Amino acid sequence: MAKAARAPWKRPNPRKRAGKTSKHLSPEQKSAAKARARRAGRPYPNLVDNMASLTKGKSKKAARKPARKAASRRKRASRSARTTSRKRTVRAEPKTPHVTPGRV
Repeated sequence: MAKAARAPWKRPNPRKRAGKTSKHLSPEQKSAAKARARRAGRPYPNLVDNMASLTKGKSKKAARKPARKAASRRKRASRSARTTSRKRTVRAEPKTPHVTPGRV
């Protein structure tokens, strides 16, 4: 049976174990964490909000490898060439109010 993952506030800091200094949130990441906490009804962000803003704040370009860029460009180009002729706009049907029979 596999062990359940421990909560992030009970785990040791991996950067500290590796001997590295901790990173600080950028102003954009701080505001994202604050907004997430406000949406959840908390007055200030907690560790989970900060961790979420860190993972969202990472740019996808920095995570990609140079070798994969050319392949993804080719895929994107062929995909866009294929789908341009099939584009259609789908409009949502207006919802009708639910009326129970016998009630007015």
